[in-house]
Amino acid sequence: MGAPVDLGDAAVRADVANRLGSVYAGRPVLLAVGALSSATGPVRWLRALGCRVLVVCTTTGLTEVPGPGEAEVVRVAAPEGTSVTERLRSHDRLFRTLPPQALAAIEAFDPERRGVWLATPSLTDDEPIAGRPVTGGRPAAFVALEDKVRADDVFRAAGVPTVPARVVGLDLPALVAATAEVGGPLGVVWAGDARDGVNGGGDYVRWVATESDARAAFAFFAPRCDRVRVAPFLDGVPCSVHGLVLPDGTAAFRPVEIATLRDPAGRTFVHAGLGTYWDPPATDRAEMRAVVRRVGEHLRAACSYRGAFGIDGVLTVDGFRPTELNPRLSAGLTTLADLDPRLLTFLQAALVAGHDPGLGVAEVETLLPRMDARRSGLAVALAASLATSLATSLAPVMELGPPHDLPVAWDGRTLHRSPTASGAVVTLAATSRGVLARLVPGTLLRAGDRLADLSVALADLLADLLADLLADRPGDPHDREHGAGPGTLEAAPDVRVRA
Repeated sequence: MGAPVDLGDAAVRADVANRLGSVYAGRPVLLAVGALSSATGPVRWLRALGCRVLVVCTTTGLTEVPGPGEAEVVRVAAPEGTSVTERLRSHDRLFRTLPPQALAAIEAFDPERRGVWLATPSLTDDEPIAGRPVTGGRPAAFVALEDKVRADDVFRAAGVPTVPARVVGLDLPALVAATAEVGGPLGVVWAGDARDGVNGGGDYVRWVATESDARAAFAFFAPRCDRVRVAPFLDGVPCSVHGLVLPDGTAAFRPVEIATLRDPAGRTFVHAGLGTYWDPPATDRAEMRAVVRRVGEHLRAACSYRGAFGIDGVLTVDGFRPTELNPRLSAGLTTLADLDPRLLTFLQAALVAGHDPGLGVAEVETLLPRMDARRSGLAVALAASLATSLATSLAPVMELGPPHDLPVAWDGRTLHRSPTASGAVVTLAATSRGVLARLVPGTLLRAGDRLADLSVALADLLADLLADLLADRPGDPHDREHGAGPGTLEAAPDVRVRA
């Protein structure tokens, strides 16, 4: 065999992406997305392949949307719901019960029914939608693997070290006993099962350190789950590592930092972004990639798995310990794919569909040096305690009709407003969930830096901005203690001993 195709070369990547995307060439393509802004890239890739595109979406989003004439757009009303879990669970149902006006627009767009859907992993591709096949989703059997209480079984079967977790039915004394059995100095973490569908965003995760915590967590899980995973609280850097199950093996990528911040007083976790700036020690990186290969090959053998998956965990003092399996094209791998999202999208769609992409592990792993050279990420902060009405009333004050960009400066510890263009901006927006702040780090961070530190600073900046805005509003909360900001948050420590 010759040398592997070098996907580090942009021209080679373009050729491969065009080949993988040829299954869509010239066809009408329907995009099933939440935010219209998430369709901007795919619309342009597909148009370059000679496709007409119809986007079915629920919201506009906070970034660039397709331009006039680039795509037809149909908006449908999403069911009420503010959590990540609610949005994940409603997405598939929504597109399989489209309202009559959306179905009519689809038929007018594709009267000959030559079209095909290109979807997100939140859609299953087992059944057509509106009489047209779905690609880019995932089979229902893959979705079932995402249950948090099943992950340890997968890891053990793959020969991966795990923590001494217990899976317990919804019985408070049994949960308390398991907590006492496996708990450490910082307590335990309870994670609920997927009885009613996939959960995400940390919505079904609770930090339990006291009897009061246990009672509150039990009250949350009792109506929602049948079983709960009880595991020791792992101190260290939250992170993930990702792979692709290919015809000849499993390709393993570099680690991604998960900026999971802690509120020790309230014993809550806040997801505050993802980034590839941080680097674990070289030996840990190698072990994390070895974990990916073992899990990928187990999934192939046991579940006929193919395509992308991610493993969340914590880099503890004893090394990497996995906590979750995400059998899909997850946010961490999407962050890595900033290098070439078109290639990854078409490659994933081909793999899930069972097609041979003409690429093997050696070819795909030629992306690693480019991923290491191109660091990226996104820090976010949300003042979720602001009710929808308050967030909406703030919109004119904050000039948040469209998202508002605020120039900022970073001194390595704090973010503050910059009176002049700084090259770094915080995007603020009033949303149905509260006031959201987003920051693309760009050159603010360098290789080896922690995104979590920047995320803490972003949360502090948002709290300060809201405190200033609300200070003169009679009867409104105007400080963190009264709920205007995201709370007092801290980054998880890096506890791993480095040579």
